[in-house]
Amino acid sequence: MLNISFSRLSLLSPQTLISRFHTLSLSAPLPMSSSSAATVVAEYAKSSRSSCKGCGKPIASGSLRLGLSSKDPRGFDLVKWHHLDCFPPKSRPLTPSKEIKGFSSLKGSDQEALRNLKAATPSKGDSSVKKNLKRDEPELVELERNAKKAKAQDKDEDGHEEIEEKSLETTKSSGAGELEISFSIDDVKNMYKDASLAPNWKSFKTIIFREAEDGLHDSEKVAAFDFDGCLVNTSVKRSGPDAWSLMYPSIPEKLQELYNSGYKLVIFTNESNIERWKAKRQQAVDSKIGRLNGFLKRVKVPMQVFIACGLGKNKYQIDDPFRKPKPGMWKIMTEHFNSGIAIDMDQSFYVGDAAGRVNDHSDADIRFAQAVGLKFHLPEEFFGA
Repeated sequence: MLNISFSRLSLLSPQTLISRFHTLSLSAPLPMSSSSAATVVAEYAKSSRSSCKGCGKPIASGSLRLGLSSKDPRGFDLVKWHHLDCFPPKSRPLTPSKEIKGFSSLKGSDQEALRNLKAATPSKGDSSVKKNLKRDEPELVELERNAKKAKAQDKDEDGHEEIEEKSLETTKSSGAGELEISFSIDDVKNMYKDASLAPNWKSFKTIIFREAEDGLHDSEKVAAFDFDGCLVNTSVKRSGPDAWSLMYPSIPEKLQELYNSGYKLVIFTNESNIERWKAKRQQAVDSKIGRLNGFLKRVKVPMQVFIACGLGKNKYQIDDPFRKPKPGMWKIMTEHFNSGIAIDMDQSFYVGDAAGRVNDHSDADIRFAQAVGLKFHLPEEFFGA
């Protein structure tokens, strides 16, 4: 019988949990209902940024990759990609044409390769399984030790305090390509939970976004900005849609210059009060969207806007994938809101005030830029204060 300490596992990240459960299942399978079983997905890699969860090597762009897709507790699809030969034998389907999502869209030769991919179960004496278990044990201990460190008090972009676990990740991320988010138009709503949204605003999971307006052009060049403390000055002592002012007088002119130069202008902003203020959610939504609408009317430049409403780590110790510094908002924008145009990372950049300096409320902005691979600028430097 397999003994598992769920108090220990609850401290780990979702990626680590999935990896540990997969490794453990090779030697002692856990009971699982058919409704919770992972789905097998096949597709051609969109870039070379994803890594195989079997061998750890990059998966070449355009090559066939197999993934195990499962739901995290909030409904997000999490996919672990593998090279064809590295795909776990125990997860290989018996009838690929019926059990693999995306099978019908593959080339004939790749379909045949999947049909020849025989399912198998490693023996109890499989040396690779023993090696993985032995290798992972020190990491489990280290992750548990890190997760038990004292909580640190952080602040949201608009200055509201919140309690959040210190991230177990290093400051430099491996990039947005590691994050897989399943996007469907069926998940786009006219409300955010119980709060109604203003015209031209929609929600998806824990983000609120503004629909593309006339004049907004998709582009390989992206100029991205934080909102509070970067484009506008706000205060925790003032609330409401009109409680803001331009951070720098040069902002309208600078944004217009970028727009005229062919840049797509995007705002990525955190606003956890929308999730936190359950009894006053409508007020929080109206305040944030009202300020953004007022700003866009003031600068008179088409911009796309994404608001991350999540709280960071939830009770399962799972990070909201859209809240900065996580790259979820960037991932959604580049893959589903830019007409399929690849981003020129050399010409694109991000501007934000949360850079981890002595008086900064956090380092979320600079870490967000690092996570997606963008050049980072401080607002006072970029707008010439």
